[in-house]
Amino acid sequence: MSIVASTRRIDVAPPTNAQAVLSPDFGRRFTIFADAEEEFDWSRPLRRNATATTAIAALPAATRRLNDRGVVPAYLVDFPVVDQERSAATMRAMVDDGECTFGTQLHPWVNPPFDEIVSGPNSFAGSLPIELERAKLRALTEKITETLGSRPVVYRAGRYGVGANTAALLLEQGYRMDVSVRSLFDYSAEGGADFTRHPITPYWLTDGLLEAPLTAGFIGALRRWPALFGVPRLRGPMAACGMLGRVPLTPEGTPLSEALTLLRHLLDNDVRLFSLSFHTPSVEIGHTPYVRDQADLRQFWAWWDGVFDLFARENVLPCVPADILAAAR
Repeated sequence: MSIVASTRRIDVAPPTNAQAVLSPDFGRRFTIFADAEEEFDWSRPLRRNATATTAIAALPAATRRLNDRGVVPAYLVDFPVVDQERSAATMRAMVDDGECTFGTQLHPWVNPPFDEIVSGPNSFAGSLPIELERAKLRALTEKITETLGSRPVVYRAGRYGVGANTAALLLEQGYRMDVSVRSLFDYSAEGGADFTRHPITPYWLTDGLLEAPLTAGFIGALRRWPALFGVPRLRGPMAACGMLGRVPLTPEGTPLSEALTLLRHLLDNDVRLFSLSFHTPSVEIGHTPYVRDQADLRQFWAWWDGVFDLFARENVLPCVPADILAAAR
């Protein structure tokens, strides 16, 4: 049987028997998968020439701040970051010093070969023809290997843009973990994947390729009826009155109070792995909609401190991707 035929699609919710069982000694853990990427104007259409990586210069100080809390983040690196001398050297130094681990993030519009037009649908790598998705993934994987000194084994599609062929292509390039699934979110109206039925717990795509979804969940009195969130006209009113809200575990757009409420619900329901995220340009003012001034930056770090404090009280320990792979059965 071919790799394509024997591998589950990442953009399709898995069967229940695909769930990965984490070894008992894994306990309860959390990890951070951060998108290490170029800066661009989030309010404008995507452009091939928006490839500045100046914010990477602020990443070592931010990383040491995470290290001080015992956290070793996994930075998912895209092509501009490893293609430009300064940002590439910064990433290599952090990796060599053990301050972070790394993986791959594919932004098709700034990742060669450039054989497609830049458009919304084409920003989802999984929507590209299989040969073009393969060529872009190969180019990025080889560039990261050359620049950072070892082959990446963790992958995230930019904009969570996985498709029918992505899992098989990851296996071809030697990847062992995908972290592209943003559970409970739907990007199909833009040409992406629909993850509304995907679980938040790890599961196997095939033997040797693990999916570790980003953690999200519902809070509010109606959280046990999440199907109500699928009714667009009800979302705003339900969120406004605190009855039902969808909460991703990220400081970008998620109030700390909501994140803590969700974490308590998930801990009460024996969730054992928490996957958190952010975009690395957010560690410096002015690059993302989430950190526009000094007050936003203070709030960004206060969010992390609040979450780390809860994890410490509940004995939820930090981990790196290798720990997850070792624990999954």
